Amino acid sequence: MAYDNSNPFQSPAPSRNADQKELYHTWFRIADEDGDGKVLGQDAVKFFQRSGVLQPLLAKVWTLSDSARRGYLDEKSFYKAMEFISIAQQTGEVSVDAYTRMALPGDLPPPELDGIDELVSRMSGSNPFSPEGEAFAPIASSSSGGLSQMSSPASVLPRQQSTKSKWGQSSKGKSSGRRMTTKDCTSIVEGLKVIYFSKIKPLEETYKFGAFFSSYLNESDFSAKPSVLLLGQYSTGKTTFIKHLLGQEYPGIHIGPEPTTDRFVVVYHGLEERRTPGNTLIVQPDKPYQGLSQYGNGFLAKFEGASCPNKLLEEISLVDTPGVLSGEKQRIERTYNFIDVCGWFAARCDLILLLFDPHKLDISDEFKQVISTLKGHDDKVRVVLNKADQVDMQQLMRVYGALMWSLGKVFRSPEVCKVYLGSFNADAPIRSDLNPAGVELFTKEQGNLLNDLYEIPQRSCDRKVNEFVKRIRAAKIHILIMGYLRRQMPAMMGKQKAQEKLLRNLSDCFAHVQREYHLPMGDFPDVNRYREILAAFDLSTFPKLRDKDIKNIEDVLSQDIPSLVRQFDNPYGGG
Repeated sequence: MAYDNSNPFQSPAPSRNADQKELYHTWFRIADEDGDGKVLGQDAVKFFQRSGVLQPLLAKVWTLSDSARRGYLDEKSFYKAMEFISIAQQTGEVSVDAYTRMALPGDLPPPELDGIDELVSRMSGSNPFSPEGEAFAPIASSSSGGLSQMSSPASVLPRQQSTKSKWGQSSKGKSSGRRMTTKDCTSIVEGLKVIYFSKIKPLEETYKFGAFFSSYLNESDFSAKPSVLLLGQYSTGKTTFIKHLLGQEYPGIHIGPEPTTDRFVVVYHGLEERRTPGNTLIVQPDKPYQGLSQYGNGFLAKFEGASCPNKLLEEISLVDTPGVLSGEKQRIERTYNFIDVCGWFAARCDLILLLFDPHKLDISDEFKQVISTLKGHDDKVRVVLNKADQVDMQQLMRVYGALMWSLGKVFRSPEVCKVYLGSFNADAPIRSDLNPAGVELFTKEQGNLLNDLYEIPQRSCDRKVNEFVKRIRAAKIHILIMGYLRRQMPAMMGKQKAQEKLLRNLSDCFAHVQREYHLPMGDFPDVNRYREILAAFDLSTFPKLRDKDIKNIEDVLSQDIPSLVRQFDNPYGGG
């Protein structure tokens, strides 16, 4: 079961004939008035009204076509919108069931659009989107933050967007106070990128936030596909799980009862099967792995990419990891900080799968440290009890209870994340000899987990917004902490003793900042880890806290991001 063909958003598109593809392509060019490869909300409203379909149904058309909530329609999702409109004209209904019922056979006629023939004939006589003078030009690198676009058709935008000073700052460097519009960006993700490079990253660099939380973001971090991180002890079935999902082996795969995966492997889509070494992968600007260079050659020698053509990988990437060590193996020193690397991936992935099997329920010290790095990402974590068909019903009940008890202690919460039972092995069917009654349970559990995975692309944009807000909130607390600590440092003599005292009493400093600014204590970082990192810095070299820095962050959280999301919400205001 490599892909869910019952899901119309994950299954192959309905077979369109050549004439229909050409027709939809022409319509897309007409609807895409800016010629940037994106049909924005106002363009869609203008074009869709030619169908005569009622507005409530068109609101559903937009919602189902823009299932990833990106705030625009590309050519593929525009085709889907045309099919939904055709269905609405025939049945008066817009739904996934109707789409599955009528669109997949491939004989769905194009919708009827008022006045479209005249527009098509006008286009056939001339190219209305050819650049006249300098109306359109690719975005160049921004002088104020390194924000640039890949040289692709979708990056051809109005030249007025080429500098961030148009939105983020005035010519004198002060906040312009203007809300972001579609003239500044053409999607939610692009808007987040503009906000980050114009308002947030300068503050992060000033207060060294990257050293405490996570490395600074690159452009590729915003455009990256959603990803799934698999963690677990050796031989719990992580690599086999990936093979089960893909329905094929990826380049360099090795499966065995002994520890076989000795490196971090990112499995992503490619036109051919290829393995890419870590040092090569981190210098590719279109890949979101540049931040891993901070872990040095010791890690990069154990990091690689594996590309292969696969339908699922067109939507998401998968991260296979070395087995977490236990017992005597924990005494072996790795050549890199395994815990920090897991934390780096956890902060950037969309789903984290912790794999166990019934014969490896012990949570080692290293695994506890790995799980501790997942703090703040609890909503992403799913637990998979793999190979559940290798024990009988009575043993399975005891194993499940023991696993829940262990997880409750490690996560330090009475609410334990969802645990899925199953046997994810493409080469072997679910065993029925030990637990005949469990086959149906395992099948349903596997189906639920796979549905979670297949929904990732649709939640990707929301997840990016969520992670971005989470990062900004963490940056705000970090800046307030550093501002307080800097305020306690003497101006001239005794700086070293004052810093040592502040580090010893860092918990009290956290409590003071929490009370002064009325912040939730749960948002503060781990005090011991923070103290270790802070010991490497000279507090007196940090700038004094400026009120405008905090105001800029608060404006981003309370005004800029809500305004951005609202700008690219359903143009019909419903659905």
